[in-house]
Amino acid sequence: MRFNTYDPEHFYDELFIEKGQPRPAATPLTTRIDSLPEGELQQRQLAAQNALFKSGVTFNVSNDTQGRERIFPLDITPRIVPAQEWSRLERGLKQRVYALNHFLADIYNHQKILKDKIIPQAVVESADGYLEPCLGLQPPRGVWCHITGSDLVRDRDGQWYVLEDNLRIPSGVSYLLENRRVMKSIFPELFRTMAIQSVDHYTSHLLDTLLYLVPDNVPDPTVVVLTSGSTNSAYFEHSFLAQQMGVELVESQDLVVADGYLRMRTTKGLQRVDVVYRRVDDYLLDPLAFQRNDPEAIPGLMEVYQEGRVAIANAMGTGIADDKVIYAYVPEMIRYYLGEEPILPNVETYMCWDRQQQNHVLANLDKLVVKSANGYGGTGMLVGPAATTAERQKFAELIQSNPRNYIAQPTLSLSRVPALVDDHFEGCHVDLRPYILYGKDIYVSPGGLTRVALKKGSLVVNSSQGGGSKDTWVLTD
Repeated sequence: MRFNTYDPEHFYDELFIEKGQPRPAATPLTTRIDSLPEGELQQRQLAAQNALFKSGVTFNVSNDTQGRERIFPLDITPRIVPAQEWSRLERGLKQRVYALNHFLADIYNHQKILKDKIIPQAVVESADGYLEPCLGLQPPRGVWCHITGSDLVRDRDGQWYVLEDNLRIPSGVSYLLENRRVMKSIFPELFRTMAIQSVDHYTSHLLDTLLYLVPDNVPDPTVVVLTSGSTNSAYFEHSFLAQQMGVELVESQDLVVADGYLRMRTTKGLQRVDVVYRRVDDYLLDPLAFQRNDPEAIPGLMEVYQEGRVAIANAMGTGIADDKVIYAYVPEMIRYYLGEEPILPNVETYMCWDRQQQNHVLANLDKLVVKSANGYGGTGMLVGPAATTAERQKFAELIQSNPRNYIAQPTLSLSRVPALVDDHFEGCHVDLRPYILYGKDIYVSPGGLTRVALKKGSLVVNSSQGGGSKDTWVLTD
């Protein structure tokens, strides 16, 4: 296995400038791989997958009626991000999270950004994630978005863009951590010689973030991870993070509101819970607040939360920031709340609720990517250039019947990283999901989860659509 036949073609390649010329930061990696005996890299790839399998690193596919678990594929050719490049990404992500936190506090309280007509009021109030029961909410320490996963991409010019934000229940960090553990065993020599920033302390930072929400007068606080159970597609991650933090993994039936507090059922009776790291939707938190008769919800939780007797991360109502129409306004939020220019730009976005922009989208469906405002996992979207005439016609009808629910973006020429395919390397498109923790300070885990489209020519990186992952190596100076 050698890189001498690998051709980056006309894409921005993260490891190679052109055929036969690796980027300076990637030279130690490419030199080491080229020096391996024939077949050695394939053996290491197989060892990596076996290690993940033995550790139970799986995900459930939501549309798989048989509920089968799958291994999350790891390609062992890592992505490399130089220190100076990462420094800018880190500053841009912190700026974005600050602005989003201001936005959430504002729209659920004074709504200044709406009164000043920076964002149309109708756009906010029509969002599925805008929850009226959260009006007037003051979460502990004023923090709404404790854990954020913002998806980044690079275009043909090498420029980084923010593709979307995930503030409600962002997932994937367990795969990042497990990938790194495995990669250290696969390439120990490179971790000894290359200055690769560690991601090992993420879960301790996460626990510190959650404990920051506890009032000072609580001497021995209890933190739990709330899951909807083993059928959840991210259940491995829920149990992994609970185990790594040394806290209880609970389901709704394990919790009850009693005597004005949230309490956990234990063999020794009810125990007070101070912080809930929730990995379930808002509607599964309290059936009374959201007027849904769901047996999985916890009656009375919202009242306890509003009174400051329990903290919830992320705060109820943060899902509005996942709305892809709201995403389009984040640069304006940064200017409005922080008085700064955005460090990281959005991808150009057309909003179909605007008639003029809608007409442009309908006339160019063969060139654009269309997304539903609340779609996820690669669903609810149209990749125009790869779609059939019938598929484009269907989306045209969807847009016209519910324009608020759709946005469109140019089809980006996503950057690529070499991936091992049988006996050779192929360039595969990637994105990047860094994880940002907002507690006393903002911490950005170095790198993030690089997702890779392993299907030849595909732009869809989601695991449920045939994607996999890579370890992301952020270098130090």
